[in-house]
Amino acid sequence: MVSDNIKPLDSIGPMGDSNAAAEQENNPARKDYIEGRKLLDAGEYAQAGLAFHNALMGFEEQGDQQGVANASDRLGDACLAREEYAMALANFQRAFAICEKEDDSLSQLALNKKMAVAYRKLGDHEKALELIYDMLEYYRLTQNPKGAVEILIVIAEIYTELGDKGKAADAYRSVASIHTKFKHARLAEEFNQRAAALEQA
Repeated sequence: MVSDNIKPLDSIGPMGDSNAAAEQENNPARKDYIEGRKLLDAGEYAQAGLAFHNALMGFEEQGDQQGVANASDRLGDACLAREEYAMALANFQRAFAICEKEDDSLSQLALNKKMAVAYRKLGDHEKALELIYDMLEYYRLTQNPKGAVEILIVIAEIYTELGDKGKAADAYRSVASIHTKFKHARLAEEFNQRAAALEQA
């Protein structure tokens, strides 16, 4: 799952400075990063990982923290696609730390989603739920019902995996209540039925 929420590398450097633009064009780390994105989109995950690793090394040498965050994020994506969940997590955490220093909450949210996936795949449901509940709170504070619904469905799935049908049903009922609030009667009924089916199982 590839996210473009971390600030794009194109935005690095002074605007309108043709020397800076030429320097970016000749930057080997940036070239590796762009090549990695192409490979990732093409499903060539091992090659993409190598390109992002090279980009990461280059950005580190340049002291380019945004570049390090972007390359770490994409390297994490490549690792996630290759089912190397612990390595994916380490790369996402590195990107997250930089985004946290920059107070980039949207990028932190995107990275939290990816880290929750990695934790879930590693069987660490507690850590996954911790991140997911943080995301749910973010969506509540920003009054984003669509995001809240998506996260509540994931919460229900995790509790179902854990065998806690009561909490899974509660999450589905919360989804139903959001749909009811927005007069989505068919969807509200669907999630109420999912909750009832869990409790009867």
